[in-house]
Amino acid sequence: MTRIVLTTDETLTSTYHDVPLLDFLGCAPYDKLPKWVFRLLDTQLPDENGVLTQAPYGLRKVEAALLRDGFRRDEVVVAHPRRIEKFIGRDTTVVALYEMDPLGLGPVSMMFTNGGKWTNYTKVKFRELVERINRIRDAKGLDFKLVVGGPGAWQVDFRREEREKLRIDHVVIGEVDHVAGDLFRDIESGSADETIFIKGWPRVEQIPTIVAPSYKGLIEVMRGCGRGCRFCEPNLRVARYIPLENIEAEIRLNVKAGIDHAWLHSEDIFLYKVEDKRNFYPNAEAVVELFEMARRYTRNVNPTHGAVAGALANPGMIERISEIVEAGPNHWIGIQVGFETASPRLIGKYMNNKMKPFSPEEWPWVLLNGTYVLNKNYWFPAYTTILGLPGDTDEDEIMTAQLIITMEEELKAKLGNRAHFTVTPLAFIPMGLLRDQEFYRIDEMITYGQFLHLYYAWKHMMDEVIRGLPMVMKGNPFLIPFYPLARIGTRVVLRQIEKWGRSKGYEVKPLEPLEVRIEVEEHRWHGQPSLVEAY
Repeated sequence: MTRIVLTTDETLTSTYHDVPLLDFLGCAPYDKLPKWVFRLLDTQLPDENGVLTQAPYGLRKVEAALLRDGFRRDEVVVAHPRRIEKFIGRDTTVVALYEMDPLGLGPVSMMFTNGGKWTNYTKVKFRELVERINRIRDAKGLDFKLVVGGPGAWQVDFRREEREKLRIDHVVIGEVDHVAGDLFRDIESGSADETIFIKGWPRVEQIPTIVAPSYKGLIEVMRGCGRGCRFCEPNLRVARYIPLENIEAEIRLNVKAGIDHAWLHSEDIFLYKVEDKRNFYPNAEAVVELFEMARRYTRNVNPTHGAVAGALANPGMIERISEIVEAGPNHWIGIQVGFETASPRLIGKYMNNKMKPFSPEEWPWVLLNGTYVLNKNYWFPAYTTILGLPGDTDEDEIMTAQLIITMEEELKAKLGNRAHFTVTPLAFIPMGLLRDQEFYRIDEMITYGQFLHLYYAWKHMMDEVIRGLPMVMKGNPFLIPFYPLARIGTRVVLRQIEKWGRSKGYEVKPLEPLEVRIEVEEHRWHGQPSLVEAY
C-alpha cells in the first residue's frame, strides 16, 4: 500500500469524447437531466493498474514537488479515482484530493444550478469519492488524513457543515509547490491546522517540472496575471513567467508519452513575459517565441485563456501565431476570453486594467474589433460574461445583450463563415476583492436587463452549435451522435429561458445593435506598428 495517495473526482478524469468545452458538463444539474446523458458523455482516462497515465496538471505539480522534497517514487501515487482501493492501506498516511468545484459553488455551476438550488455533477462525484474513501477508512480501521486542495478547496472551507459531514481532516488553500514536503509531513505528524492557508507564493525556481504526463498535454506558462480584476482570485497573485526551457521539457515529456497536443495554460497568454506593466502592451516577441517552440513538437498548440485587448493591441502577433500553428478553415485555435460586460462603467469600476492598452470607454469597440482580429486569423473565442455584478443596472445588462447582437451581425457581414464566438453567462461569485458581496442567486435576483443578457447569449450559442460545432469537431467520430443532441439541447434551453422569463413577467424584445463598427487596419507581422501606435 502507498504512503501518499493523490487523486481527484471523476469529472476531472473524464475525456468527454474530446468535445470542445464539454468539460463543463460537470457543472450541469445532475438532478434535472436524464442520467443517461452523463453516462453517454462521461468517458474516463485510462490507467495502468490503477495509476493514471495522464492526470490533471495540478496533481502532477504536487506529485513532482513531493518527489523533489524527499518522498520516494514508491511512496507517492496518482491514482484513478475508480481504483483508489488498490492503494489505500496500513501504510497510507494521507489521501489528498485535487478539486476544482467540489461543492458546485463555482460561477458556471451556480449559473446552471439556479444559484445552487440543484446539485451539479461535480458535487455528486466529489461526494461519491469522499464517501468511498471513508468507507475504506472505516472498513479497514485506518487513520490516514483526508485532505482537499486545489482551486476549489475554498468551497469546502466555506461550507463547514459539509466538510464535517464528509469527515475531511484538512483543507489546503493556496499554492503549495514551495512547501509541499513540509506541508505533507506536518499533516502526517498531526501538527497541521484544519484549514491550512499557504503564505506567499513560490518563486519561479521553486515551481517543479512535472515528471509524468498531464491530461490533454496541459502545460503552465505563467501564474497570476497582473491586470487586477477585483472579482478574480488568480489576478491577485504575483505574476510569474515559467522559463521557456521548463515549458519545453514538459511538452517534450507529454509528446514522448503520445500526447499530440500542447495546451499552453495561463490567465492571459498575451501577457507572457510582458514588460509594459502599466498599459499591458504584449511582449509579442516572447509570445511568438513561445508558440514557435511548442510548434516544434506538435501542430496542435492552443492557449487556454487570453484577453481580447492584447489580441487587438497587436494584430500582427495573432497573424504570426496563426502562421506558426497552421491555423485555417480546418484547424481553428480555441481560446477562453473574459467578455464580462459591455458596460464601460462596470468594466472601469471592477476591471480597470482589463481593456488596456485601451480605455474603459472603448471596451465595446475593443470586444468587437478584437474578435474580428481573432476570427480573421482562425481563432475561436469562447467568451464568458458575469450576471449580477454588484451595482449593475438594466442599462448595463441590455448593453451586453446589444453588443452580442452587434458582434454577430458585424462579424458575419465582414467575415462570413469565418465569424465565430460563443458567450456563456456566469453567475457572480464573491471572490477576490469582492468577497464581502453575496452570491448571485438567479431565480431570486434576476432583473429584466439580466434576462435579456441571458437570452441573447444563449440565442447566439444555439446559432453557434448549428454553424460552428461541425467545424470544431471535424474528424471526431462522436460528432455524429452528439450533434443532434447538442442542437436539441440548446433549443430546449432557449425555450426554457423564455418560459422562465415569462413566469417572472419578462418578455423577449428585439434590441437595436450598438453604434460600434469594425475599424481594424491591416498590419503585417514584420515591421508592423501596433494598433495603439497606428491610432
